[in-house]
Amino acid sequence: MTNADVVVVGGGPVGLMVAGELLTRGVSVTVLERLTEPSETIKAGSISGRTVEVLERAGLGAELAEIEQRIMATVAKPARGGGTPGGGRPGARGHFAGIFKLGFTPEELPMAMELLELRPRGLFEAGEAGRASIGRPMMIMPQLELERVLGRWVARLGGTVRRGAEVTGVVADDDGVTVTLAGGEPVRCRYLVGCDGGRSAVRRLTGFAFPGTAPTMTGHQAIVELTGADGLAMGWNRNDTGLMVYGPFPGRVLTVEFDGPPADRDAPVTAAEVQASIRRVSGVDVTVTAMRTGTRFTDNARLADGYRRGRVLLAGDAAHVHSPFGGQGLNLGLGDAANLGWKLAAVLAGDADETLLDSYSAERHPVAERVLANTRAQLALLRPDPQSDALRALFTELMDLEQVNWYLTSMIGGLDVRYASDGHPLLGRFCPDPGLVTADGPVPLAELTTDGRGLLLDLADDPAVVAAATGHADRVRVVTAPAKNLGDVTGLLVRPDGHLAWVADAAAPADLDALSTALATWFGPAR
Repeated sequence: MTNADVVVVGGGPVGLMVAGELLTRGVSVTVLERLTEPSETIKAGSISGRTVEVLERAGLGAELAEIEQRIMATVAKPARGGGTPGGGRPGARGHFAGIFKLGFTPEELPMAMELLELRPRGLFEAGEAGRASIGRPMMIMPQLELERVLGRWVARLGGTVRRGAEVTGVVADDDGVTVTLAGGEPVRCRYLVGCDGGRSAVRRLTGFAFPGTAPTMTGHQAIVELTGADGLAMGWNRNDTGLMVYGPFPGRVLTVEFDGPPADRDAPVTAAEVQASIRRVSGVDVTVTAMRTGTRFTDNARLADGYRRGRVLLAGDAAHVHSPFGGQGLNLGLGDAANLGWKLAAVLAGDADETLLDSYSAERHPVAERVLANTRAQLALLRPDPQSDALRALFTELMDLEQVNWYLTSMIGGLDVRYASDGHPLLGRFCPDPGLVTADGPVPLAELTTDGRGLLLDLADDPAVVAAATGHADRVRVVTAPAKNLGDVTGLLVRPDGHLAWVADAAAPADLDALSTALATWFGPAR
């Protein structure tokens, strides 16, 4: 019998991220992956600016940047400034339901910020650091490339990934979990994390409910070689027969037809099937001469009733599925992993009791609910009928309003996630880089976070703030330095997932009782 502190089922990006977070903190991890080789099926093609920040703070920023530079050399360069409301060529902006108006160009940003600060949301209260975080662009990063980066990270940390290991049984008890593999081998662990996708065996075997809405459409995405493609317009093109997306990568096509779900979701995707869909949606008689990779997708949208049952937890698509519009699924799953990893490690180390794990579901479940809701809304705006046309025209006008633009931009990019309902406006939000300046010069926040500990930033050189964390020195790193980008903020307690657990500013003396409570809540009792 194999024994580990944690077994992670699923060796995709989310499972590998959970494993890396745990390994960084000294937890023994075994990853069980059903596939014998990484899947080369086309999936997500980018990660949000917020996810980039999370991965940078895990020490992976340079490796990811090098990959993006290599990939960008092959990407078709669209005209700057966005496309037409109905489709066309996307530019520097993001999109909602293929309406490319999200975000602000560098020229527009100063005026937009001035208007938005009249009703601040998100990180505007954090001065220049908040503005920089909001303006952080997405990163072109195919899911397979990200999986390779995370796999190398796990290997460097000493993790084990067992391929060809299919889970057929899960039995949890008061002391741990026994996982049974297809050949009958038992694997014993203290906790089990299911990251095994939308058809999760872990979720099914352990009785999580998975309510939601049934699929109504069929989508295809593929990388193909085409002849007769001169008539295909680059970018997003919505018409009376559905949606056709061509590019930006060479040979990348995506179609959506609103004629119900696929007859057989599990049947192999063929070149003839993709060709027929392109012809129906675009009206162009292309010929697919070769297909490198292809997949189907639908708008099936479901969310587990909770993310924890005793010693079994869910993350990523095992916990939530939805259509791919807005490119939010991979970011949502990696956010789950960042939230869960440090908490589970703290429980295993004895620094916190199991109630800390309840905060994982409490914090992440509402985030997934919001993603499911906005992907359903995007489908409503994409449907080819007169009512949807009218709604889309109105929505296109509304997106020209700065407040609407910011609201949607922050929602799609995960910038509005907040794990607190009251208190300082920054409390519970993701901490932007404060622009720390030490005696040795400027220090990016990412250079202070790779050891997996929390971070207490004493920005006003207050000995009482430093003293309050004395009993947590093994779990919380204390840095005293001024910050050039945070305005009146004088102190921050940053959780290992980057979210703020305590905030002080110049409006009042630092609340040391609140700091002590936050330290005990998230990092356990002082010792």
